[in-house]
Amino acid sequence: MTKAKLAKRIDHTALGPETGRAAVEKVCAEAIEHGFYAVCIPPGYVALAKSLLQNTEVRVCTVVGFPHGQHRPDVKAFEAARAVDDGADEVDMVVDVAALKEGDRARVLADLRAVREAAPRPIVLKVILECSLLSDAEKVAGARLAQEAGADFVKTSTGFSTGGATAEDVALLRRTVGQALGVKAAGGIRDYTTALRMIEAGASRIGASKSVQIIAGAPD
Repeated sequence: MTKAKLAKRIDHTALGPETGRAAVEKVCAEAIEHGFYAVCIPPGYVALAKSLLQNTEVRVCTVVGFPHGQHRPDVKAFEAARAVDDGADEVDMVVDVAALKEGDRARVLADLRAVREAAPRPIVLKVILECSLLSDAEKVAGARLAQEAGADFVKTSTGFSTGGATAEDVALLRRTVGQALGVKAAGGIRDYTTALRMIEAGASRIGASKSVQIIAGAPD
């Protein structure tokens, strides 16, 4: 896969607790330079990113309920609505992992639907399942609930838990949602070989902070 084609699958990310204005400015500049699909930055910097990326094709993505997913549904909904008001094109929300593990389908659905209502299409909604904390059955259940709630993507990981993306999880999510939803692989993807493996397993988007390093390994 060429550099240009791979770049269009990447959400260039800066989400660590140390992420400040300079880091956001840097990822936006790199996204413009390399043609990344989107930047994914903390909610407090959405308006800044939107201003830096105006008149470009780079989308602005932010996170909701990050990183543990245990915010109340109304709090997540408010966070999502504020992000949209600030200019977010895409929202990556963390599922209520505990509710999912407890099999509380109604609680998970209420959580997902609250955010979908607060961030209606054409805003793109991705649901982070935090696969490293889930059994395969829980991953499948989470993906199906995300689809039922009207999400556009399921996503493997926050990158801040016990593990990141694996090709096996990507393939499982792809089998579960078919072609109806996108699958975003995120967490621990640091080179071209790993990114390509995720895409071959079924990922339609890659989330990474090492995006420049990743495309450096791709053919021209």
